[in-house]
Amino acid sequence: MSSEVAELPLSHKLWAWFETNRRQAVWGSALVVVLGLIIWFVVWQQGEKEVNASEALSKVSSTGATMPGAKPDASAYLKVAAAYPKSSAGARALLLAAGSYFVEGKYPEAKIQFERFAREHHDSPFMGQALLGIAASLDAQGKTNEALTAYKDLVEHHPGENVVPQAKFALARIYEAQGKVELSRTQYEDLNRADAYGSLGSEAGMRLEELLARNPQLLEKSNTTTNTGTFKLQKP
Repeated sequence: MSSEVAELPLSHKLWAWFETNRRQAVWGSALVVVLGLIIWFVVWQQGEKEVNASEALSKVSSTGATMPGAKPDASAYLKVAAAYPKSSAGARALLLAAGSYFVEGKYPEAKIQFERFAREHHDSPFMGQALLGIAASLDAQGKTNEALTAYKDLVEHHPGENVVPQAKFALARIYEAQGKVELSRTQYEDLNRADAYGSLGSEAGMRLEELLARNPQLLEKSNTTTNTGTFKLQKP
């Protein structure tokens, strides 16, 4: 008998198993249906939360449009972030709250929220903005060395972020203020070379010219090393 069953087509074998194990098959099918319904409900619920979060954020952001002269404060954004912590709209609300604090000059509060965003949403496409916000908040408080470290971390460990040029410009400015003119020159050169016709690249070019005018030894040193492939600077 066993040899006859082994020779049956696959569909017949499955049916034979089903007939033998009818009860287990019914329970198994029911379980698959239940799991499918649970998964569908979770996905649907997440979609609904995302829609609700987006609507809540939109209402807060539209305050300025409906009330001339008014603008959303950080607390309004934080309420959205607290209500929808796992949604992308909630993440954006948290970042906007940090930005609002920064604009209001509340730099310690801004830093706390930027750090919270980086901690809770480390996979977000806005991670670069949060890291730049942390560095800028330190910079604005006069914590220059800490800001320098934060800017360098962004440039060195997150080179693909679109805010890296702003971090490099900030580094150049800090280096210049600290008298580290060669390091400052390098940052300005990189920015000017990468974006010569953009606003930031143009500003870097002007700052570079001013830096060289005040420190002619930089130009002389650069010209003496052109044979090794160093970027050659033209005297302004």
